[in-house]
Amino acid sequence: MQVQEWISVFNEKWYLMLIFILVTVGIYFSIRTGFVQLTAIGETFRILGGKDERKSAREDKRNKGVSSFQALMISTASRVGTGNMAGVAIAISVGGPGAVFWMWLIAVIGAASAFIESTLAQIYKVRDGKSFRGGPAYYMEKALNARWLGIIFAILIMVSFGFVFNSVHANTAGVVFQEMFNLEPYVMGIILAVLVLFTIFGGVNRIAVVSTYVVPVMALVYIGMAIVVMIMNIDQIPAMFSMIFKSAFGFEEALGGGMGAAVMNGVKRGLFSNEAGMGSAPNAAATATVSHPVKQGLIQSFGVFIDTLLVCSATAFIILLSGVHSSGEADGILMTQHALASQIGGWASYFVGFAIFLFAFTSLIGNYYYGQSNIEFITKKPGWLLAYRLGVVGMVLFGSVAKITLVWDLADMFMGFMAFINLIVIMILGKFAIKALQDYQRQRKEGKEPEFYADFIPELKHAECWERPTERS
Repeated sequence: MQVQEWISVFNEKWYLMLIFILVTVGIYFSIRTGFVQLTAIGETFRILGGKDERKSAREDKRNKGVSSFQALMISTASRVGTGNMAGVAIAISVGGPGAVFWMWLIAVIGAASAFIESTLAQIYKVRDGKSFRGGPAYYMEKALNARWLGIIFAILIMVSFGFVFNSVHANTAGVVFQEMFNLEPYVMGIILAVLVLFTIFGGVNRIAVVSTYVVPVMALVYIGMAIVVMIMNIDQIPAMFSMIFKSAFGFEEALGGGMGAAVMNGVKRGLFSNEAGMGSAPNAAATATVSHPVKQGLIQSFGVFIDTLLVCSATAFIILLSGVHSSGEADGILMTQHALASQIGGWASYFVGFAIFLFAFTSLIGNYYYGQSNIEFITKKPGWLLAYRLGVVGMVLFGSVAKITLVWDLADMFMGFMAFINLIVIMILGKFAIKALQDYQRQRKEGKEPEFYADFIPELKHAECWERPTERS
């Protein structure tokens, strides 16, 4: 218990410093890029149309990486998890309605960092057969000549996402189904383990296909339920937004104790939900086949908004419009279940349970891929990848039945270290992403469909996937 208490205290202080760095880096890149996360939303939707990328893929038969949209869905599978339902509820119960505002703000600021890290992942990606892989470990090695730092990062992300966070997701699903159907948690663990096993042994392409079909449907249905609740309570919406803003700035007392609790819990929820700047989503961004690195940077930046401004907000609106946050009768996922059930009937609890199952499953496979990409960075020996896959499945089974509070605290600490390393590195390398953005904007102004080659940035080295065709071996 003493160890757990020490870790909890350390995490609280560590989060304060990490939040300061994240906000500072996010503001810096927002200014340097001209707030590209907001000004380029129209361009992002144009890219997501996919016509130009499909044409590019047909013209270059060597590139069989997943599409821009599929890469976005892999990262969204990891981002949009059980925390979007349980975590938001906890943030509101502890920090009050004002936590929602700070959750939004950190998403807008952090999206600039997400653009930089994902653009860098594209620039420094490597070939993986007919596909691609990459991420922070790769640009640490190729751009900084610091393979040792890349290995440290790879271990941190593998442990945090591949093992620990997957245990937490399986545990949440097990708890929910035990309460709803009196189903033994290990049964849910076996079901999830089998589904994960089938998916991950199909490689990144199968993960991409599953994510492409499951994630959009899952998110749209959940957001649709929130819209129904908003329509039912349309007269209360102005009061809800007023409550959010007043609580955010301490004009009203929040349940958890004023502005400080609102800021801390809102920022923490936004940070650990959308993962902007954490170094996780770039692993998915690197898999995409695009004609210019900036295209995937823009798309992954938009992914932050999908997670926080849409899915997390859906949970927040359901809870706040129902009023259950002020009753103190439930917390976490139970608060979300009670809130939705109070609005549209008891069957909503089963809907939430089903949503938790899908959120958990897609998070498991998204998290798994982050670990796989980094295992392949450390070693090419297939035995290690097999061991990692079996380890992931084993942690799903373990997590479904374990009491993992200590493990969760350790994961938060590891993830904090991971974010710290990545943020320092992207501050050093961000100039290349900014120059790539300037090149992209120049080509768009000239009416061109942007294409990128490494020699567009004279000082850019080791961008092997962006060499001109005549230079490729």
